[in-house]
Amino acid sequence: MPTQRANGIELYYETAGQGEPLLLLHGLGSRSDDWQLQMPAFAARYCVVAADMRGHGRSAKPPGPISVAMMAADVLGLLDALGIDAAHIVGLSMGGMIAFQMAVDWSERVRSLVIVNSAPELVAHTFGERLRIWQRLALARLFKPARTAHFLGPRLFPKPEQAELRAQFIAHWAQNDPRAYRAAMRALVGWSVLDRVGAIRCPTLVISGDRDYTPPAAKEGYTALIPNARLVVIEDSGHATPIDQAEAFNACVLDFLAAVGQAGNPSQDHQ
Repeated sequence: MPTQRANGIELYYETAGQGEPLLLLHGLGSRSDDWQLQMPAFAARYCVVAADMRGHGRSAKPPGPISVAMMAADVLGLLDALGIDAAHIVGLSMGGMIAFQMAVDWSERVRSLVIVNSAPELVAHTFGERLRIWQRLALARLFKPARTAHFLGPRLFPKPEQAELRAQFIAHWAQNDPRAYRAAMRALVGWSVLDRVGAIRCPTLVISGDRDYTPPAAKEGYTALIPNARLVVIEDSGHATPIDQAEAFNACVLDFLAAVGQAGNPSQDHQ
């Protein structure tokens, strides 16, 4: 089982392919396995690294409290241990928050950003937002992960033809350590780097499912603050866009990364 000591803990990770480093950061309660629909497609062109974040999957689960900055430092330590100077980073939900933290704290280590169904802060500004956060915290406190999984699964994968995806999600989610999951959730609530995203200079792609928890319009605001960023909306997709619309998602990310490569190599022939 490949693990690497980073920032004082053991992180589990997987690698595939060759080429420029491409780092995949999963969401809250998820794990590196949940990138299985991306790994083969991305590994055909890049050296893909998918890691289990602190408290998740097969990585260490030290006692909290933890923070987004701490998880970003874990990722930085993993890059250092693997000898990676800079990487393209794709982050989903919590992974997008970690990616934002890295981009504002260690910009030289981030070649490009793909932020998926995420935001540069989790701060409640309306009653509805406060209610949603309270509901998730209450679920985590009151119920074991297996029970929470049966609540979230049908919301992430509501269609009859998504039964297999729903069952797989429930099985994975049920494996979460309750204490570690609650610590990770608390790390996100109230976190913000919104006032710093204007300093991000690397190419940035923001991807939103059209049925994500937060609508695409909410992502337009922060995308406009980042000088070299654009927003793409993937149709018929919820919060788990890399899974429920894997083909469209993969094509979108690969097209973006190819454009980043062309921009970085202006002498290369365009085909």
